[in-house]
Amino acid sequence: MNILVINGSPKGGSSNTYRLTSAFLDGMKQELQDIQTKELSISRMNIKPCLGCFSCWNRTPGQCCIQDDMQHVIQQLLWADVTIWSFPLYYYSVPGPLKNLIDRQLPTLLPFMVENEGQVGSGNHPSRYDMSGKKTVVISTCGFYTAKGNYDGICSLFDHLCGKGNYTAIFCGQGELFRVPELSSRTNEYLSYVKQAGQEYIKGNISVGTQEALNQLLLPRETFEACADASWGIEQSGEKNNSAAKRESDTLIFTRQMAALYCKENYPGKDIVLEMSYTDVNECYQILLGKDGSHVYTDGTLTATTKIETPVTVWRSIAAGEIRGDEAMMQGLYKVKGDFTLMLKWDNYFGGSRPQVKQAETARPQRNTNMNIMLIPWIVLWVASAIHKQWGCLITLGVCALVPLFYYRNRKTFYDILTNTLVTGFSVIMLAGGSEKWLMPLSYLCFGFMWTVSCFGKVPLTANYSMNNYGGEDALQNTLFLKTNRILTMLWGVLYLVTSILTWFLMRTSVSSLVGLINSILPIFMGIFTVWFQKWYPAKVAGGK
Repeated sequence: MNILVINGSPKGGSSNTYRLTSAFLDGMKQELQDIQTKELSISRMNIKPCLGCFSCWNRTPGQCCIQDDMQHVIQQLLWADVTIWSFPLYYYSVPGPLKNLIDRQLPTLLPFMVENEGQVGSGNHPSRYDMSGKKTVVISTCGFYTAKGNYDGICSLFDHLCGKGNYTAIFCGQGELFRVPELSSRTNEYLSYVKQAGQEYIKGNISVGTQEALNQLLLPRETFEACADASWGIEQSGEKNNSAAKRESDTLIFTRQMAALYCKENYPGKDIVLEMSYTDVNECYQILLGKDGSHVYTDGTLTATTKIETPVTVWRSIAAGEIRGDEAMMQGLYKVKGDFTLMLKWDNYFGGSRPQVKQAETARPQRNTNMNIMLIPWIVLWVASAIHKQWGCLITLGVCALVPLFYYRNRKTFYDILTNTLVTGFSVIMLAGGSEKWLMPLSYLCFGFMWTVSCFGKVPLTANYSMNNYGGEDALQNTLFLKTNRILTMLWGVLYLVTSILTWFLMRTSVSSLVGLINSILPIFMGIFTVWFQKWYPAKVAGGK
């Protein structure tokens, strides 16, 4: 298959639209290996405007009197099985040089008037060449928040050129976002849909589901337009002619765009003042995050609730995904002072301001892990069997039998399975006559050992459950999150290793029936410590201490 790409952007290969075109081509090549591709970059070609002399119809049929690169373009159009027109929207139409190319296709037509079946318009000319079987794809981005309603001129043009419904179009609004590194996670997601469209196109047609994904907004209108306005670095005024406006610094522009991404739907109930102190350029700005939106202050008049001291180069790298924020923090590349809660919920405030692509109706909801599934069997074993050995073990076995039912709504972990196996084993052995004076301490020892050993693995035990509150599995890539959980897991493991020794002594005293309750006292205090440590330790590290 021969594929011709006509790149009509004056920016050539650095065009925003060309990123979509490249993704579409990648999808086609992934699906079909036997593909030959050629590209014509109009910005580097010499294509003069049509003179309207009609020499190509009567004096030199099929040959234009202008000697430039257009003859080569026509040859490539005849060679191609699929022609991809790639261009940005300029004043609701194609860029000027590309319009010249379209006008100069006149030699490929015959001068006679015909009426084609299903044609658009009130007149047509037959092709000089056999164009049957050739296909057309139109890919374009624009600078508006949506493509809808802005491509009427383009659609009308290609309806006339190809016939209505005889070409495939991918129109994307918010095209300028594809050059913003800080939004690469969202734009890359969109590009994956374009690649999928290329794969499906080779097989026949782009599916309805993929087309719906391509029609989704990259950012909500309000967010996009705020980002777009901020990118110019010019303060808006009531004057129509704002030619005297002073351009803002790149750092302030960057801060305004970051503020524009604030998702006010996640307003926590009280205003947040984020102070960004850029240490390498000696600039400081404050972002007020309120219930009605965000606002950037340049005079430092507000009292900051959270202050970030960072080189702007570092923060740009973090925003662009070149370095993880937690890794930069652990390396001491920036510091955070004040309320650290904002950092823990950063994605809620600045990462969720975009429409969510609708999931298929058949898709199952995301299942979270649940620590209670792991803890309850142990607690029942320790409390119930200490009060009454036989009935306690029977109750414990009943709980273990019910645990798998919770896997339908909760994602199970290795520790859930290991717990059910161990607790069931201890209960059966005690029912068979095993001594609880040895088995109870051994159960605490196994429990503590399970926690302690997990500290030496990639993901400590507690992280498998606490990740639900910090972005799910993404949190498992966070160095600070893992270190915090590794410390807590080790402390809990040591606590239960010590508890196993305490239990061994208690089981040989008159209070042996209360051992489960007695051993619950220290975990209560440890739980309070855990809640405090989860906030204190990350804030301590963030402050550079």
